[in-house]
Amino acid sequence: MITLIDILHRFESDFLNTYGASLLPSQRVALNAFKRCRTAMSAQMQVQCEACFKIDYLPHSCGHRSCPHCQAHESQHWIEQQQAKQLPVDYFMLTFTLPREWRTLVWQQQKILYDLLMQSAWETINTFSLNDKTLQGSAGAVGMLHTHNRRLDFHPHVHMLMPSGAINTQQQRWRSKKTKYLFNHKALAKVFRAKMLNGITKLELSLPKGITNKWVVDCKQVGSGAKAIAYLGRYLYRGVIQEKDILSCDAQGVRFRYIDSKTKKTAIRSVTGVEFLRLILQHILPKGFRRARNFGFLHPNSKRKITLLQILLKVTLKPINNTPRPLMICACCGGIKRIMQTRIKASTWSSVKACSMPDEVRQTKENMM
Repeated sequence: MITLIDILHRFESDFLNTYGASLLPSQRVALNAFKRCRTAMSAQMQVQCEACFKIDYLPHSCGHRSCPHCQAHESQHWIEQQQAKQLPVDYFMLTFTLPREWRTLVWQQQKILYDLLMQSAWETINTFSLNDKTLQGSAGAVGMLHTHNRRLDFHPHVHMLMPSGAINTQQQRWRSKKTKYLFNHKALAKVFRAKMLNGITKLELSLPKGITNKWVVDCKQVGSGAKAIAYLGRYLYRGVIQEKDILSCDAQGVRFRYIDSKTKKTAIRSVTGVEFLRLILQHILPKGFRRARNFGFLHPNSKRKITLLQILLKVTLKPINNTPRPLMICACCGGIKRIMQTRIKASTWSSVKACSMPDEVRQTKENMM
């Protein structure tokens, strides 16, 4: 399998010569993390088998949220947390997409406009929930910012996963809605557009030229929401492409596969190595920006509300599994390895390793030199 590190080793120099001057700080941090991840350049951890007491040294992962090798455990933990909040109602996925003309402005003002995009999407669905004849209350939603389409082009949009129910705090009442069509998508688009334009005005930013009046909001039913949560969790960490989808890397460039959004069939895109790295790094989020957020009665501060709702709706409360990290198994005896020391600097771990060897092994190695 071709890895991102393989592509970096081959094309990093050309990429930096082309785009090095325009790289953002967050992109440089990500680039340095990717090429160190689980290599000799990274810090090491000392592990020891509980059965045979064999000592090994393993490289640390970089831990970057966009690294394809890292954060699998954190992603699974997030999915389990969201599933623990599920309610026995239909769920809807609402997708709010910015028109093409806005992409340059969003790229120039990423942090504030990503935040505005998510907040405008939430305020839109909450407004519809409050005004809906059936719901008449505040909504709850799980929001996820995506900056890419399946071809890895820059395509900022927000997914909002919403249960078809609402809480009226004044009447202390829960109402749910049984329907295939939660809200009118054209009306959603108009309100979303108005909130985005109002936010841009307050931020005193210049509006893009040639703004279209046609905005797109998609609203579709997704059953119990379990599969939708798993879909969102897949892109929360580990970057925008799985390494198994990278088909080749050679002097001509990089080929990767994706599912075409129109035909729903597998398609292949070929780009130069430099362009591939640009496509990957343009989706690195600003430092400290939270891609996933919970709103309304699904917010972390509303744990009491969601617990009360689950009791009233007779939901079988399941504790969060807190899936443990995979155990490290000793290749010699099959025993379990335990971490003894972490963050040993790469420049010194070799000497530490030599000092940790049994005397007879170290003496043999010295005699062979």
